[in-house]
This record gives sequence, C-alpha cells and structure tokens, in this order.
Amino acid sequence: MQRIRLRYTKRGRLRFTSHRDFQRAFERALRRSEVPMAYSAGFTPHPKVSYANAAPTGTGSEAEFLEIALTEARDPEVLRGLLDASMPAGLDIVDAVEARTSGLAERLTASVWEMRLDGADPEDVRTAVAAFNDAESVEVQRKAKNGIRTFDARAAVADLRVVDAAADRPGERPCAILRLVVRHVTPAVRPDDVLSGLRAVADLAPPVPAAVTRLAQGLFDEESGTVTDPLAPDREAAPTAHPAVAGAAVATAPEGAGSA
Repeated sequence: MQRIRLRYTKRGRLRFTSHRDFQRAFERALRRSEVPMAYSAGFTPHPKVSYANAAPTGTGSEAEFLEIALTEARDPEVLRGLLDASMPAGLDIVDAVEARTSGLAERLTASVWEMRLDGADPEDVRTAVAAFNDAESVEVQRKAKNGIRTFDARAAVADLRVVDAAADRPGERPCAILRLVVRHVTPAVRPDDVLSGLRAVADLAPPVPAAVTRLAQGLFDEESGTVTDPLAPDREAAPTAHPAVAGAAVATAPEGAGSA
C-alpha cells in the first residue's frame, strides 16, 4: 500500500468552504481521476483519507494537509496534477510527496497566520499589539457546545507583529496587516481569539471583519521561531538515483520525450 501526502489551498471565495464541503469535492476528484484508493473495511467502506488540522470555515489557507492510501503505486506529481485538474479553482492541490516517515499530524505544531484589518488605524493596531505582547496572559471567551469557555490566548502566540500598514503610504485607506505564529495547543487558539485578545487589552475593534489566511503550518522551531515544512522529512527520505543510472535513463529516453 502506498501513502501520498498532499498540500492544498483554500483561496478567494472558496475560503468559505466548510471542511465537509471540501471532503465531498475531494472524493469526487478522486473518482474522476480514477485514483486506486484503498478503502476501509465494514458495511460502509470509505476511501482512506486522513485530514490534518483543517482551517476554520471562512479563513483562507495556503497550507492544508491530508494523506491518502492507494492500492497501487502512483507518481506523486502526476497524481497531484490529475487531482488538481478535478478540483474547483481555489481548492488547489499544490504539493505531493510519498509518505516515507510517520507522524504527519505530530509535525503540525504551529501555524503562521496573516490578518488584514481594513479600516483599522495602524497606530491603534501597533499600540494593541504592544499591549498584547507585554501581557503575561490575555483571557478571552468563546462560545462552545457546553456554553461560554474562557481561556488564555496569549500563551499560544509565539510571535505577533504589524508587517504592513497602508497609512504609511500616502493616499491609501487605513489598513494594518498582522503576522502571527500560533502554537497548536488545547484548547486551540484561533486568529479570531487573538483579535478578541487585542480588543481586551486595548479596545481594538476594526470596523469590518478581518481577512484571515493561514500562510504555513508545520513543526515549530523554538530556537529560530520559524515554522518548518512538514513534508520535508518525506522528501529527504526519498531514495536518490545513482548518477550513472540517471544518466543512462536520459540517454535511452525516446527522442522528443519531455517536449510536450
């Protein structure tokens, strides 16, 4: 059995696609692409697809991950192209590797998020960010199934900063763009929780909802403060062809191969 790990996006209007909607679209793409899927046992077999830490509905993402199990081996890049062609524009399959290591979910320990605050005064945003970063804890509330839940939004945030501000450029409408690195903890701290924290510490209330995009997710490096590519260990574990073998393969390739 071969396992393939895929990275996909949620862009534009498709950011409002729910996880269940994506599942339906992806399983339809699997059928259209005639992927030799492995299925679960039982009375209602399902294709073996494992989703990892999906972004909330309404947020864009450049870094969503899943893993599929196949009954026959396929070239990951060819498979990626077939699936991407069968998905709606905005739900794009952008990367694929053969799973050669274990524990993909365990390597998703943090996310890099971007929040665009249209209409917010950049100086007010900078003041709120400074107050949030200086605080030892920032309690926020979120409505849960069992009622209102109160938790600390500060501890999970490894980095929060203003990376761009339209007011710094004459003639443009007020806007501030935040970049934040959030550890995956329990309970999960989402970008909107951080926005609630900014409101709690500095009464920051943007006039329109923030546009939120996940830029990356992976293993958090405590020393550098960066989030690493979770598919990198699989690429590094892939066998490399001996130079002589690779050269022979090129020499015996049919004339004109690869020119299409």
